[in-house]
Amino acid sequence: MPRFHLAQPLAVGQLVDLPPDVAHHVNVIRLEPGAPLTLFNGEGGEFAAVLHDVGKKRATAEVRAFDAREAELPYPVTLAQALPEGTKMDWIIEKAVELGVAAVQPLAARRCVVRLSKERAEKKMEHWQGVIVAASEQSGRNRLAALAEPLDLRDWLGQPPAGQRILLSPRASVSLADWTRAQPPQPVSLMVGPEGGFTDEEEALTLQHGALALSVGPRILRTETAALAVLAVLAASWGGM
Repeated sequence: MPRFHLAQPLAVGQLVDLPPDVAHHVNVIRLEPGAPLTLFNGEGGEFAAVLHDVGKKRATAEVRAFDAREAELPYPVTLAQALPEGTKMDWIIEKAVELGVAAVQPLAARRCVVRLSKERAEKKMEHWQGVIVAASEQSGRNRLAALAEPLDLRDWLGQPPAGQRILLSPRASVSLADWTRAQPPQPVSLMVGPEGGFTDEEEALTLQHGALALSVGPRILRTETAALAVLAVLAASWGGM
């Protein structure tokens, strides 16, 4: 059944105008009046609806019922991802949302190839928000992952932590798998470096701010692989999949 995010209040019995992009999608997949839909606004739960009217550039739906179903991890995970090159960030955010992250924090680190001006950062934020919405629609999540503005690593470390900060480092002596088996489920912030990783100085600064250095095994993972591997390990140890 098609699922669509609507950034507006929803209530049973309501007749809603679907946003232009959703109306366009309805036309593309050739849905007709009476077709069932699932709508959600990111505030929790989802609404069963039926397509009421379809035009070339507009469509309406009637909200029929509410279901409080949730698909969130029982432990909130923040992904603090150093900006990678090219379109890798799109892929990382998409897959991380599918795997349940509660928040995404883009980071600027020393070895980041990408440097975002204020104007470019605003455009990237708008684009990444669209990636989050699409991934939530596809994966059945009814809450949108929070997207924070890109920050320099030092500035982010100066903020109150959203749970235990975990620095993924090939030099760490403790493995993530061993740590999760010995710990109860809890909020965590996963720190993933850019291509080339965090510098020694950045790792030292991170540890000074209370982060825990953990490894994900003897192999060096790409920046676009690391967070997804960690999310899988957390799910295997703490549940939520």
